[in-house]
Amino acid sequence: MSDPLTELRASPARRAIGVGTMFALGALLVYLGLSQSYENMAWQVVVLVFGAAALWAAVRMQQATALHIELHEDGVYDSEGVLLAALDDIDTVERGMLAFKPSNGFMIRTKTPQPRRWRPGLYWVLGRRIGVGGVTAASHSKAMADIIAMKMRERRGEEL
Repeated sequence: MSDPLTELRASPARRAIGVGTMFALGALLVYLGLSQSYENMAWQVVVLVFGAAALWAAVRMQQATALHIELHEDGVYDSEGVLLAALDDIDTVERGMLAFKPSNGFMIRTKTPQPRRWRPGLYWVLGRRIGVGGVTAASHSKAMADIIAMKMRERRGEEL
């Protein structure tokens, strides 16, 4: 694979805040589930399940945000080499205020559906939509979205 044109990494401060918040939420829910006496045992189980899910999400976010996203001449990849979207398959790149996208990120719409994937804090893939961002720096996300848009125009033969 060629050298990446640009990379999008998790901001260390945002990563720490995101993982820390999820971990604190999970720990608090587990504590509440174990320390409180509930009239109905089902509520205690629900609180414990939500606590465990939040702890699981914190671990997943910690692992996922250790990766980064790379833009190459032929497509967008994560640092494990997983192709998120080939440049020829990208239909649009949206980064407006009203776009359904992750925080500090952008959305890619592809022409063909992609397999579902989720890297909390970094990206998610649902069908033809790929949300990139979360704990990334907004300026770096904007730069990557702009480069993708320029590459798409180049490939279509449009003027820059």
